[in-house]
Amino acid sequence: MQLHTREWGTGDRVAVLIHGIMASSECWWRVGPALAERGYRVIAVDLPGHGASPRAESYPVELMASSVLESVPSAPALAIGHSLGGLTLAAAVDRLLPEKAVYSDPAFRMPVLEGGVAVTDGFAAAKDWTAEQIAAMHPGFSAEEVAVEVEMLKGWDPQTALALGKVVGIDFTPAPVVPSLVQIADPSFLVAPAFAEELRERGFEVRIVKGAEHTIHRHLFDDFLSGLDGYI
Repeated sequence: MQLHTREWGTGDRVAVLIHGIMASSECWWRVGPALAERGYRVIAVDLPGHGASPRAESYPVELMASSVLESVPSAPALAIGHSLGGLTLAAAVDRLLPEKAVYSDPAFRMPVLEGGVAVTDGFAAAKDWTAEQIAAMHPGFSAEEVAVEVEMLKGWDPQTALALGKVVGIDFTPAPVVPSLVQIADPSFLVAPAFAEELRERGFEVRIVKGAEHTIHRHLFDDFLSGLDGYI
């Protein structure tokens, strides 16, 4: 599937950005220009069922991964995936082969919560969130981020959340086939401390962004970038 993309910057040094569930390429509205200032041509995708990209009858992980591979240049200098985007990058990394990979609070292992409830249960209800609800759920979001969230939800197919529920309990942790950084929220509902230590043992570099919620790049933008210092 050919995906809709958004670009910042020019040149041959490509950075690929892959957003999380419910979002779109618009969520990188500050990250894209910041990377462009660092010399990257930045390409952010809208995953299937998100933003201006096509809809599908179902949304398996491989559709997400293969669509990214079809829509961006191979072997980019950098690839960053957040949450579902981290899962998507994990499924594609051995074919995309970026020079460096960053997994920002990635959904390698979608957890089951207390009482046997999947973390994805209830996601579809987010489609109808108001700006007031978003601001209450994300008290660290600026007014600009709240407005971005409202717009992204308009372009989101909730069926993607139902599809994601089918992979709860499956381990998608990739091998670090390229130099790989895992950036973790504090606290993270996706990467617990024991899992973070396991990732270190597997050869990933692991960095925690203190005080950051799940969408690190939107909640604490400056800290998100600082967390990549010396890596990008």
